[in-house]
Amino acid sequence: MVKREGGGDLVPISELLSYRLSRTSSALSRSAALRYRREFDVSLGEWRSIALIAADPTLTLNRLARRAGLDKAQVSRVVRGLVERGLVSRTAGPGRSRQLALTEAGLTVYRGLITAANERDAAFAEVLSDEEARALGRALDKLTDLALSLERRERDQLDDA
Repeated sequence: MVKREGGGDLVPISELLSYRLSRTSSALSRSAALRYRREFDVSLGEWRSIALIAADPTLTLNRLARRAGLDKAQVSRVVRGLVERGLVSRTAGPGRSRQLALTEAGLTVYRGLITAANERDAAFAEVLSDEEARALGRALDKLTDLALSLERRERDQLDDA
């Protein structure tokens, strides 16, 4: 092992928290993507877009991209496909914006998807005790806050460079 400044050992990538969280997140996403494709013929990006639109019927493409944490061009392609499939509609919004809404067919698909997502969530929760679930929730909140803070700091340093 390589020694850290201050005397601690450096850990290999397989033991880094960020790497372990990323691998877990990827595995969760891959299994969800397979199920949602098989049962509802939607990709993970389509599922996330459908779910976010269902949660907020005032979403525009820009706001959807920000909430999904995806590139606007990527979200635009996803939404275009959902519109073509009759799952999403675009209506006039404030100014020149276009609001996104689920169609009746989109709502039907959403209900199936959210049911499947809740089933998956329950299966993951089952392997944790109540204490572990509460501790995980608190830990994820703390890690999210720190990650967002570090991201802002890195952006500020990049802007200053």
